[in-house]
Amino acid sequence: MSQSMWGNSETQYFFGLGPDQVLDAIDLLGFKTTGRCLTLNSMENRVYEIELEDSIGDPNNPSDQFVVAKFYRPGRWSKEQILEEHGFLFDLIENEIPAIAPLKVKGESLHWLEDGQLWYTLFPRRGGRNPDEMNEEQTEQLGRLLGRMHLVGKSKTASHRLSLTPQVYGELNLNYLLEAQCIPGHIEDDYKKQAQQIIQHIIPLFEGVTTQRIHGDCHWGNILWHHQNGPSFLDFDDMVVGPAVQDIWLIIAGRDQEARIQREILIEGYNTMNSFDRRQLILIEPLRTLRFIHFSAWISRRWEDPSFKNAFPQFDSEHYWQIQLKDLQEQWLLIKDAEHY
Repeated sequence: MSQSMWGNSETQYFFGLGPDQVLDAIDLLGFKTTGRCLTLNSMENRVYEIELEDSIGDPNNPSDQFVVAKFYRPGRWSKEQILEEHGFLFDLIENEIPAIAPLKVKGESLHWLEDGQLWYTLFPRRGGRNPDEMNEEQTEQLGRLLGRMHLVGKSKTASHRLSLTPQVYGELNLNYLLEAQCIPGHIEDDYKKQAQQIIQHIIPLFEGVTTQRIHGDCHWGNILWHHQNGPSFLDFDDMVVGPAVQDIWLIIAGRDQEARIQREILIEGYNTMNSFDRRQLILIEPLRTLRFIHFSAWISRRWEDPSFKNAFPQFDSEHYWQIQLKDLQEQWLLIKDAEHY
């Protein structure tokens, strides 16, 4: 494996992916492309929309003239972890739950690009929009769908995926940030102490909590709403084994009274298809805190990627870390005060 100041050869190839390499990878799977290749928005992976000469489904459906290719960032997930992501998606489709699952080519959903030493997957293109807001009926509908998704999630394990715990998403990420020395020196000690205080406080809250396969990153950007077919879930890249409430609070992330009312409507819909353990609601602010710490560690791990420096130019500034420290301090006060749950 060759090394350079820009990382190993796989990383260099990933950073340099362009239309020619993408189209060649699609050709290797037996598809004929028109040469049209559009880069789609994705920070973690590289995702492209490719036009095909022949439809993969209904010739009268324009979307079936395209595939979406996802090239996984090297070193992020193992083959086994990716296949567990795909397995969850196939389980959802088998149970008639709308999700965007990979296409199988010659019986396989995951493909190896020898030139770049990268894993990649093809998905169908699906139309729809990300919701800007939801009325009560839509919120309840999404709750029912989420309840069904979690029923399927319970049916199998995912032994290779990460567990959403304070130890994994809190301690490990905090240790990484400290080892990377990306926090300004005069802020680092306060940040470390506050993060450690929260992590140690919330560990007992997660003990005995039922965990299962969940989406893990179920915010509105990963929900596609079609005017006729309703909502569907996409981008299970961050699928984890965790508490069901993680997917619930990310859909309704606010803390105000309106958000609480909407969350109750979501849970009401959920409970028509599943049974939500309301004791998990006390995990919302702890999970939000873990997401803050994880997000900073995620950027730090990707800092060698030029696209991250462009997207998060403030990351290595004092101002960014002052805000992060303030957020942790606010989270600590919220976690100690359980009245808002």
